[in-house]
Amino acid sequence: MHTLSPRLAAALCCIGLLLSPAMPVTAQAPGTPAAAPNTQPMSSPPATASVTIAGGTIDIRYSRPSMRGRKIIGDIVPFDQVWRTGANPATTLITSVPLKFGDLTVPAGTHTLYTLPSQAGWQLIINNQTGQWGTEYHQEQDLGRTPMQSKPLSSPQEVMSISFENTTPNSTELHVRWENSDEYVLVTKP
Repeated sequence: MHTLSPRLAAALCCIGLLLSPAMPVTAQAPGTPAAAPNTQPMSSPPATASVTIAGGTIDIRYSRPSMRGRKIIGDIVPFDQVWRTGANPATTLITSVPLKFGDLTVPAGTHTLYTLPSQAGWQLIINNQTGQWGTEYHQEQDLGRTPMQSKPLSSPQEVMSISFENTTPNSTELHVRWENSDEYVLVTKP
């Protein structure tokens, strides 16, 4: 009869645990029903806006916050302060071709999108830092800023959105809407 060394027995036991199916570990008092899985939607779910223009694509990945009875523009989104333009991680802009956002030329690649809301008019900010949380902003990383156009919404919009509209083969409009505000910029082939 062969006996295993304690070291070999421990190694085989670890291998067996690694190869066995994973089972969740839960603490529950005997006789208590299991808790239902969390079925509530995320308060700021992820979203994507995409468009094809000028022989390439633009993708914007962001999270969609809701008003939930709050005053947004000028309060939750204060005037004259850089806003993450969404929620959670920073809003990511990916373009496969160089494009002009307003009067700002943006090279192909991954960037971060911010805005600067103001009562006098908003600015779109394209920043070169990527992968950060939305509240992390470093102005020295700005590629640049461009003015946005504005029009009021006919009724309040509960959930913030980013969309591309009025698209032609070589241009589109990038819209940011929330509450009573529709801020947008023309995107064109350079």
